[in-house]
Amino acid sequence: MPTNDSLNSLHDAVDKGLSTEIEQQVTELHPSEIADSLESLPCKQRAELWKLVDQEAVLPYLNDTVQLELIQDMSAATLARAIESMDTDDAVDMLQNLPDEVVEACLQEVDLEHYRRLRQVLFYPENSAGGLMNTDILIVRTQMTIKMVLRYLRRFDKLPDRTDLLMVVDSNNHYSGVLFITDLLTSSPKYLVEQIMSTNIEAIAADLSDNKVALLFEQRDLLSAPVVDKQGILLGRITIDDVVDVIRAEADHHLMGRAGLDEEDDMFAPILKTTRNRAIWLGVNLITAFLAAYVIGLFEATLEQMVALAVLLPIVASMGGIAGSQTLTIVIRGMALNQISNTNIPWLLKKELAVAILNGIIWAIVVAVIAIIWFNNVILGLIIGTALIINLFVAAFAGVLIPVLLKRLSIDPALAASVTLTTITDVIGFGTLLGLATILLKE
Repeated sequence: MPTNDSLNSLHDAVDKGLSTEIEQQVTELHPSEIADSLESLPCKQRAELWKLVDQEAVLPYLNDTVQLELIQDMSAATLARAIESMDTDDAVDMLQNLPDEVVEACLQEVDLEHYRRLRQVLFYPENSAGGLMNTDILIVRTQMTIKMVLRYLRRFDKLPDRTDLLMVVDSNNHYSGVLFITDLLTSSPKYLVEQIMSTNIEAIAADLSDNKVALLFEQRDLLSAPVVDKQGILLGRITIDDVVDVIRAEADHHLMGRAGLDEEDDMFAPILKTTRNRAIWLGVNLITAFLAAYVIGLFEATLEQMVALAVLLPIVASMGGIAGSQTLTIVIRGMALNQISNTNIPWLLKKELAVAILNGIIWAIVVAVIAIIWFNNVILGLIIGTALIINLFVAAFAGVLIPVLLKRLSIDPALAASVTLTTITDVIGFGTLLGLATILLKE
């Protein structure tokens, strides 16, 4: 990643149109660092820098939004050359974000070998093992001798990147195991592949989700793994660099999703485009805010009688929101790690409710004492303490059940759970405090 100084220097050179200086700076950077620099520039400067870099080398490292912006003026032939230089999985990721007519034009320009590889992977969804896999693999058969394998490998000028093992198949191309390069180099040339191959690495089904693939790599400490179809026929492999991309994308998704943003949002996108993207989420939040305001409005007479209630309202809502967010974060993380199932949800719910009650009692006492001292009103202290316990209880209940229900409705919990939880804790917090006050503080 470029440093602030190098980025500032590059910005300055682009601003002044110093082509020679720009070219000198970018030659010292890795393509991924150039991609970071492009993503860190406003649109006009980005377009200028893009003209001066090796576009085919940099293209795979750009995020989807910036990538789509910069390739609009590239010809199908130039784009096809870039695709041929990429790993199959990276090329497919890019193609899946392009309009269908552009994809067809590019596929017509690539050579037959790349065309077959791309078509095979394009068949699978982007967020599946099949969409992640690379078909550039080395395959050997169980009945080959080590001597034959070594002779086979010497035919290549270069082995595929990140080759730590060879895939082993039977005569029908069904996956049988893997042959580690270390075992290949240290075994007798007379041995058969099936004698020294490892069967410890299980194949990954092509339709498995990318999140579950990442979890398998973490649990089994894999560097690469085979991908097979429903019949067990070997299709390709997934390598650790693909999984790192999935993990980063998932982390960005959860972070940005809580604000209603997409992880591929361009920080330097045009103002109108950014405004449009954010306006939808702001509208959703406005609706929920009006709902909370409506609840407050129902108790207008009570608020007029005791202004202290307006001062205390944010405390109850805020405490409920924080407590609910803690539970919500735990549950969504558990879902991501595949640790939550129908069998343990009841136990988790009971545990979170117990924690909420204990925390509710502790902080209700603290808040009640402060309120009594502040406003010299014991009843008011009891009311806010009770409202706090109720809201924390509801927050825990909602924090567990909201992501579970959203997932069953095929709605992304990372995107919708937070605003739903906030609405519930605000409405319950305001309603409980003002409702109890209406009943107990009658003159």
